[in-house]
Amino acid sequence: MGASGVGASGTAEIAVVPGGRAARRKAQQKKGGRPPTRAAAGPELPENAGRAARRRAAKPSLGSRVLTASARLVGELAMTVGVLLVLYVIYLTWWTNIVAAEKARDEAKDIQHSWEAPGQVVDPRNPGQFVLPNRGFALLYIPRIGMERQAVAEGTDRAKVLNNGLVGHYTDPATAMPWDAQGNFALAAHRNGHGEPFRFVNKLKPGDKIVVETATTYFTYTVDADLPQTSPQHIEVIDPIPDKGPYKKPGRYITLTTCTPDGASTYRLIVWGHLEEERPRSQGKPDALLGGK
Repeated sequence: MGASGVGASGTAEIAVVPGGRAARRKAQQKKGGRPPTRAAAGPELPENAGRAARRRAAKPSLGSRVLTASARLVGELAMTVGVLLVLYVIYLTWWTNIVAAEKARDEAKDIQHSWEAPGQVVDPRNPGQFVLPNRGFALLYIPRIGMERQAVAEGTDRAKVLNNGLVGHYTDPATAMPWDAQGNFALAAHRNGHGEPFRFVNKLKPGDKIVVETATTYFTYTVDADLPQTSPQHIEVIDPIPDKGPYKKPGRYITLTTCTPDGASTYRLIVWGHLEEERPRSQGKPDALLGGK
């Protein structure tokens, strides 16, 4: 038997119809069959239907047009929302940094000018002169993370202090000033956006230095420990003897607080240090600002 399976054995023979596709379709119709067709887009029309009728039948129904328009509208709205979200993220992580960092630099310059102005008398031990938010009274240095001359202002008001790129000193609850004989000098700042002064405080290790400069004095602190994550309601971390901290008795401490994890504000990251040196500005910069850690 040949490969085709067709011969004198009695099996049906395949008729070969000369001509193209149209001729084969007609031959199929004559045998009572029906040529394969695509799925109809609309109701089946009689053969004598005119061109206008076929055009009307080819048009999608009102319901399908409404569904198509709705889907297109939803898609465009989703795209618009996506673009707005991207722009908002850019605003938070880029533009607010530029604006707040510029404000913080200007404030740091104003602080230094106020200390150096001829005839200007500054009493760094008078907390009353720092009661206005957004007014700087000290400069913060953290060599390990490259922070230099970061303005420190009284209060932690988000709109007036933190969002302007400043480091805020906790006043509610009240915490100590660097020159106090005892207490905890507690600070807060943004980690993302708005200048993000505390962007890299998570990199601080025991032994690293933190320096606070006032009108008359450099206060140098040594980092002792951190708390990688705690609740925002855990305000006892800024107590005179910080809860969960490394200290068991009163002293002169510093506490840095910021949001965590990176890019969110779900928890708080805490860093603690103790005062190591109190040095008059007239004696020059401390070792920590002369190439130390």
